[in-house]
Amino acid sequence: MKVLVIGASGTVGSAVRALLLERGHEVVTVGRSGTADVIADMTDPGSVSRMYEQVTGLDAVVCAAGGAVFRPLPQLTAEDFEATFRGKALSQLELVRQGARHVAPQGSFTLISGVLTEEPIVAGAAVSAANGAVEAFARAAAIELAPQRVNVVSPTLVAESADAYGAFFPGIEPVPARRVALAYLRSLEGHATGQIYRVTTP
Repeated sequence: MKVLVIGASGTVGSAVRALLLERGHEVVTVGRSGTADVIADMTDPGSVSRMYEQVTGLDAVVCAAGGAVFRPLPQLTAEDFEATFRGKALSQLELVRQGARHVAPQGSFTLISGVLTEEPIVAGAAVSAANGAVEAFARAAAIELAPQRVNVVSPTLVAESADAYGAFFPGIEPVPARRVALAYLRSLEGHATGQIYRVTTP
């Protein structure tokens, strides 16, 4: 399959890209800069449109990216909420909205949410809300997109990012990025739709 991987240079995206290549898929990487095959800003609908114009023959779109603001609720501003929804939720919804016209009839979308949907933490209210929006959207979109599919991967703290984010997740055991990548593979090569694949510790 020809798969568009957004955020392929990140911790999770790198693991997803490596696993898909192992499985023999053709991978087209997307990032805001650097060595990505396509440069695009997911928070800009115009940039998303141009991205889809550049890449044809897609079988699947995978997103492993999303910006968010971590800040205690009393300190969160309207701009913080807007930035988080734009970076984590609206950007992914736009990928599907526009992408439905560019992905194969039997193709799929795999989005990303996170553990904070169900296990909130202090300073994570905006992120929890955005994650929940992504998951609710996927369930609703699944009944309208068929035979195209849409699923969500919801990872817990990723081991390779624990140094940077571990303080926000006290008592939560990290999981390796490759385990998260396996959930993406399940979504991509499976047949289910409207599913939330939660990647947590055993």
